[in-house]
Amino acid sequence: MRYRTNNILALVPPTAEGENILNQGLFFRQHLGMSLFIYHIIKKPALFKRIILPKQTIITKNDALNSLQRFVSNIAPPEDLKNLTYRIKSGSPLPVLLKQSKNGGYEFIMVDKDKNGCGLETDEFDKLISRSNCPVMALNHGHEMNHVKKIVIPVDISQSTQKKLLWATYFAKKFNAKISIVSVLGINIETKQSLAWRNAEKLKHMLMQRGIECEVEILKAIGKEKHTLILEYIEKEKPGLVIIRTHQKSKLFGVQIGKFVSEIIHGCSMPVFAVTKLMHPMPVDFEL
Repeated sequence: MRYRTNNILALVPPTAEGENILNQGLFFRQHLGMSLFIYHIIKKPALFKRIILPKQTIITKNDALNSLQRFVSNIAPPEDLKNLTYRIKSGSPLPVLLKQSKNGGYEFIMVDKDKNGCGLETDEFDKLISRSNCPVMALNHGHEMNHVKKIVIPVDISQSTQKKLLWATYFAKKFNAKISIVSVLGINIETKQSLAWRNAEKLKHMLMQRGIECEVEILKAIGKEKHTLILEYIEKEKPGLVIIRTHQKSKLFGVQIGKFVSEIIHGCSMPVFAVTKLMHPMPVDFEL
């Protein structure tokens, strides 16, 4: 499929939970200058009904499309409507979203991480993030999104940060936001003697060369798990966005993303932008 540029896929059910997800999707669409593809996934009819009543299947999809359009038009500002496209798909959310990510055309996917918002269980959501061909933004329908003045990047010194920094650069320039690089020390040594601090300072220097305001925070995991410290820091700072790299583990053991990443994504009320290991093009207006 030919790659369509500057598009966001947002899974938005026409429900109370979907209203907040739609507003967050509109917020990012407006500030990033992208088009928003609004998806609603309905239950797939049984094979018997599809064969015996094929017209009813079409009618059901058309009714769902009309309902979704009415829902959105009652919420979205009129000037946004021309940048919105609607899609009705049938089936289960996970395979539908993975197929769309593989087909291409979307810079990233926006999905509510709460089962009540999109119908994905926790393990299914983790599979979506690890297997998606494009980044996934995990949303919380209980969070009100109205600004991005600060972006937090949790850094694991054993993992690559290149792609994460590219997206951080993109979002920071779009929102004129400050970046906070956060790393956790697992041993009780002087901060500036640690590899974590030295690596974080290198990343800070790289971002500052790109004209981005940046700071480094080193936390010490004394008696606490690393993800707990990161979540406490995020809750205290209340950034507009968290960007994290999926540290994928061996599929041999059925683990798709590590515990640290999963805990951050599911424990954070702010949007979390998960960058996968797969090579995916940056938006066309991206500049270093």
